[in-house]
Amino acid sequence: QARLVESGGGAVQAGGSLKLSCEVYGGTFYTYTMGWFRQTPGKEREFVASIGWTTRWLKYADSVKGRFTISRNNSKNTADLTMTNLKVEDTAIYYCAGGAEAAASVTETDYVCWGQGTQVTVSS
Repeated sequence: QARLVESGGGAVQAGGSLKLSCEVYGGTFYTYTMGWFRQTPGKEREFVASIGWTTRWLKYADSVKGRFTISRNNSKNTADLTMTNLKVEDTAIYYCAGGAEAAASVTETDYVCWGQGTQVTVSS
């Protein structure tokens, strides 16, 4: 099974930008749907963005549309989440996930492997 490692989290002021990266070790990366989810204390993990094994499949949560962009590089086995115009409510632990479905998916149970998470903190 693949191992996913996130990087790029940190602290930023509202209106700023961050780029999260997820590197996949093992498995056949180009066949994976890649997704980003986030979780804050006391709340369930929520979907943020997903990209299918071809880039024509993209899905975003309504709360991040127009501000976040998901991308992938199959030659580098990476999936990135570029976050702009960050808001305080974007503060969360962000998780990268890989799924066996071909198309992008908003469903957590479609994902079979997860990273350890990276903290994003947005201050006002």
